[in-house]
Amino acid sequence: MMEKIPFWKTKTLAEMTTTEWESLCDGCGLCCLNKLEEWDSGDIYFTSIRCKLLDNESCRCASYENRWDFVPDCVQLTKQNVDEIAWLPPTCGYRLINEGRDLYWWHPLVSGDPETVHAAGISARGRTISETEVDVDDFEDYVVDWPLTVGDEARAKQPETAK
Repeated sequence: MMEKIPFWKTKTLAEMTTTEWESLCDGCGLCCLNKLEEWDSGDIYFTSIRCKLLDNESCRCASYENRWDFVPDCVQLTKQNVDEIAWLPPTCGYRLINEGRDLYWWHPLVSGDPETVHAAGISARGRTISETEVDVDDFEDYVVDWPLTVGDEARAKQPETAK
């Protein structure tokens, strides 16, 4: 009996159903960290300050379906704009598939377990502070680079079975 090839290896993002699209989110929470943009260069910097709706433990939005009611400037990642969002973390499933690459071993679609993204150290779990606890003038004090390097660490500690 032939093994079924996973949808993310056979479909483009544009071909995916809504359910398939949503399942590409690994639940890391990195896209829900506040970012600062340098006006002159356009460079984007991650902070360890999470959106007020991001749960620090689960790394999921507390009001995903109604998030714009609470966070009007929340950026919705879509099939149409995934190419334009340069700040997607290098480990992001949407970014990986859009670039023609495969999902990593910790992705829940690969591992079958939504906890592996946290166990691998990819997620924002336990590393953030809520935006409600920081004055906007102090955001620059919270600039971090770990959202851009978490994949390096996780690949180094990849289990033998996943290599």
